[in-house]
Amino acid sequence: MENPSKVISTLKRKFNESKDFIIHEFQYYENGIVLVYLQSMCDEEKIKKEIIQPLMMCDEESRFVLHLLSLPGSVKITDQESIESKLLRGYTIIFISGSVYALSGVKTVNIEPLETMVETSVQGPQKGLSEDIYTNITMIRNRYPSTDLMVEHHTAGTLSKTPVALMYDVSYVQEDVLNQLKNSLAEIDMDMIQSAGQLQNALTKKRYRLFPTIMITERPDRLALCLAQGKVIVLVNGTPFGLVLPSVFFDFISAMDDLSHSYWVAQLMIILRYIGLIITLVLPALYVAITSYNPEILRSQLALTIAGSREAVPYPSFFEVIFMMLVVEMLVESSIRLPKAIGPTATTVGGLILGQAAQQAQLVSSIMIIITAFVAISNFTIPIHAMSFAIRVARYPLILFASLFGFVGLIAGCVIYLCYLTDLRSFGKPYLAIYGGSSKHIMKITGSKKEDSR
Repeated sequence: MENPSKVISTLKRKFNESKDFIIHEFQYYENGIVLVYLQSMCDEEKIKKEIIQPLMMCDEESRFVLHLLSLPGSVKITDQESIESKLLRGYTIIFISGSVYALSGVKTVNIEPLETMVETSVQGPQKGLSEDIYTNITMIRNRYPSTDLMVEHHTAGTLSKTPVALMYDVSYVQEDVLNQLKNSLAEIDMDMIQSAGQLQNALTKKRYRLFPTIMITERPDRLALCLAQGKVIVLVNGTPFGLVLPSVFFDFISAMDDLSHSYWVAQLMIILRYIGLIITLVLPALYVAITSYNPEILRSQLALTIAGSREAVPYPSFFEVIFMMLVVEMLVESSIRLPKAIGPTATTVGGLILGQAAQQAQLVSSIMIIITAFVAISNFTIPIHAMSFAIRVARYPLILFASLFGFVGLIAGCVIYLCYLTDLRSFGKPYLAIYGGSSKHIMKITGSKKEDSR
């Protein structure tokens, strides 16, 4: 192995921008001792007890080296590549008299990672982020052991001084995105930042933007994948969620299970999500347009069936749709606010009773009950809830357009949304781009490569 001083200089150059990269130099013995470790990965109390204190007590260098070698997990390193690998795995690197030793000092995390509650997975990892920012950095570093992974620490909130960490891979990160993010963080003028959602709103320049341009996720595996895609991760202390940017429309439709399934199964799941999104957005407005203006679109038998089911309903289809959509919104909101033990049962029973009573009282038609259930189920196929909420809000203007102008109004509303999405940017990146980074690199890391003979 080359001169230890050159190795240390190389490590400093590679980890220069990472704030959790620590170097301690001690003028003990003839040549001195240098300790190198990653603060987010190592237990500093263990370093103090097993390295610093014995160093003070050993009069001779040879005795200290024997002490190091007697510790469990201690090894002598002979090449620079092993140094980087050990460093990224939570080892403390000790340079002494031209030799290099590594001592396992992986931090024992006291705050347990939480189980994924929002983005559940069938075949993927079941652990999500915790509410401690350093635990989250450790989890991500374990999944992404690269010397190019950088960590920057900032604070947000003039009163709360909430710790915020930026994580990115210097090999893949887009410099314009990183600089824009740092400028946006510096411009935040809020007293209290206590959640990732608050920070997301503060980073979004246009306050009334309908669709999300920053993704919130609780999954460490998704965050590690996003790092490899050249995205920037933002972690906020006190919340088990991380921000990903830039985020394009496709990111909100993809799920981590897509990487676990075979190609055709994954494509089917993605197509089903897009179909669910279109149904959620368009179907209520389409019902209003057909029943109020354009019944000739349907076959006569189906049109007569719908007209017969609405015969006793005393008000236009617009009010019928708005009434049922608001009922579903209230059921979803109440299921979130109620205690977990009774939430699902209460909302399910309440929904059944309300639907049956409304149909028997002839306040809504039976067709409307079917459409309401279909729309609610379709909305839940969208894996990222921020996009799910946005689609739920976006359908109301379409319902209004359909009630005023019929099928023409529905088409016009869809065209307006398409133009809006085309013009939308996420930190300078087109929102309707298939990928947020280099497509060739992303296809490589997601396994979307050409078929071979295996």
